[in-house]
Amino acid sequence: MARRPLPRILSSGSASISRGREIARTAADSATDVLHPLITVVRGLRLLAVAGRRNWVATPKERRGPKLFLVAACLLAAALVPFGPVLALVALMGAAAWKGRERTPVRTGPDETESARLRSLYEALVPYFSRADDPEPLFAHGGDWSKAFDAYAFDRDGRLSGLRIAYPAYFTDGEAAARSRIEQLLHTKSGRGREYRFAWDEEANRLVMTVLDPLPTGIAAQRFVTAPGETVLGFTDPDAVSRTVPVRDGDATLDAPPVLWRTGARSTEPHLLAVGQPGGGTTTLVRSIALQALQGGDVIVIDGSGAGEYAALTGRAGVLAVESGPGGALATLEWAAHETERRLITANRARQSGRPVPDDIRRPLWILLDRPGVLGHLAAAEGRPDPQELLRIPLRHGRAAQVTVVVAEQFDAVDTLSGTVLTHTRARVVLGPAAREQIAAVLGAEPHTTPPPQVPPGRGYARLGSGPVLRLQVPATPDPYDDETSEAHRQAVLGLLPGRHAPAPAESGRESADEGPATEQAPVAGEAAHRQGGVVPAEAMAGGAGPSEPLAEAQPADAES
Repeated sequence: MARRPLPRILSSGSASISRGREIARTAADSATDVLHPLITVVRGLRLLAVAGRRNWVATPKERRGPKLFLVAACLLAAALVPFGPVLALVALMGAAAWKGRERTPVRTGPDETESARLRSLYEALVPYFSRADDPEPLFAHGGDWSKAFDAYAFDRDGRLSGLRIAYPAYFTDGEAAARSRIEQLLHTKSGRGREYRFAWDEEANRLVMTVLDPLPTGIAAQRFVTAPGETVLGFTDPDAVSRTVPVRDGDATLDAPPVLWRTGARSTEPHLLAVGQPGGGTTTLVRSIALQALQGGDVIVIDGSGAGEYAALTGRAGVLAVESGPGGALATLEWAAHETERRLITANRARQSGRPVPDDIRRPLWILLDRPGVLGHLAAAEGRPDPQELLRIPLRHGRAAQVTVVVAEQFDAVDTLSGTVLTHTRARVVLGPAAREQIAAVLGAEPHTTPPPQVPPGRGYARLGSGPVLRLQVPATPDPYDDETSEAHRQAVLGLLPGRHAPAPAESGRESADEGPATEQAPVAGEAAHRQGGVVPAEAMAGGAGPSEPLAEAQPADAES
């Protein structure tokens, strides 16, 4: 059968039809551009009418009369005012143009790349959040990830910055090992190089993952705004504490959230233990505490490492001793034990007689012991007792006697700490790089955050008693006599140090200690006092500059006051 040819209009008119479509489309675009203001105003009038109708429907019937009267009064006033109708019409057109303007559409869901990331994370969680006998699994291969991820957020680089996961009720969220596996998986899949915090809500079966900002490292030693008995250990996340203090960060002043450690008679954590790796910042923390304690108390510093990290404190007002040898350390700690007993006896007698406690008893006494394991080894080699044994009385009764003990040690010597020290130091700090098992062994609980990609000096975790584990960044408090210390940090530390004791007449020709590190004289006198079994004399406490007169009268517990 022969094929019939197509009509002429169908075979030769395709080109003209295409040109006609282009002309019509161009005309429509031109008309839209010309009429765009009118379209905007009409759209705005429609939106205003819809909003007015919605407001009228939502108004209770007993209030419609007064509202209608108010609208009528406004219209009458606009009609009576000169040029009122014109101004009202201009205002209405302006409001309609503003209401009907084109807005950037708000994205209500993730894009293709973000959806792929969420689906990949969902598939990775399926083996942990699913069971074969679950009739309606929340997690299943090829399932809908939007049912399991309640909320999510991405940063500018397209990486997850926040995620809330709904997991099945049969997941063993009460086991630390099960939680650790999920946290490790989320940390790996969401991107390394950042710190993550995981908040488990066992009651609602929800897990919230949040990316944390790095803690500021530019805050140096300075006078912090604190109440008496409060010590700033460092700074943490803004949502972890309910208080901020003004601090200087370089040339700027900002409000930073501090980790406050409260000491005194009403403190539940009167003593502190800091553990860290070499170079982690435990000595920096002890030095920062010493500078804050000297504002209203007396300080005894025992440097077990003997590296001279506390030479800047020697001879300062309020510094009773800076010891580094086992003999001087034993004599100083023996004096501290007798001083604790004297304070208890004096305070008890004052209360029984109805008199106020003397001022020297209320003045805080701080015992700062750095690296006691080294001192214990040296004392054992010389046949002396362990200096930690002399801390038993200050640790047990220090809270009532206004005596605070701070012990700093490294991880490789934690096993040398005595049971008394571990029992009574309920405020704990871990500094430097450490595994989760090591952190949990010191703090008693694992942190809810992943370890930072880079650990600056003074970075770690803190836990006060049975409270939560907080991230911590210790203020920069280096040794001012160290050649590697920057000039800004050196001046910051030297500006916080109190003045030195007035030199004795026989020592008037000696150079000022501000020109260089002072030499220690306490070990010689301290060893003599230890051999005599008496109290450390005033000259043995701070290299020729003794404590206040009441403190020099410390006596054993069985002596008559």
